[in-house]
Amino acid sequence: MENNIEPFGNRNSQRAWEKEEAYLRAQKKVKAIVGFYWHLASYVIVNLFLIILITSSGVKLFSFGTFSTAFFWGIGLAFHFIGVFGPNFFFGKNWEERKIKKMMDEDNKHWE
Repeated sequence: MENNIEPFGNRNSQRAWEKEEAYLRAQKKVKAIVGFYWHLASYVIVNLFLIILITSSGVKLFSFGTFSTAFFWGIGLAFHFIGVFGPNFFFGKNWEERKIKKMMDEDNKHWE
């Protein structure tokens, strides 16, 4: 009878487990991104339809009632964006450090 049980501490099995765990994390992240893009697409389509429908019924284009759904849904969409991409999406984790270094380099050029 063949023994298929690997000894504890086998580096190959540990590495395979780490790869599978990384794959599952990446798969979860991709599903979250796809979910956000579907949310964004439905936001655009539904709100365009509502704005066209409301303005065709005689309501002024630039009134709060015309854009209220888009406004409040947009707040939810913004929170969904932050939940998927994180609060560091725009500036990145090391943005402050890079910006300080860039400004110091520019300042040094003026003094040379």
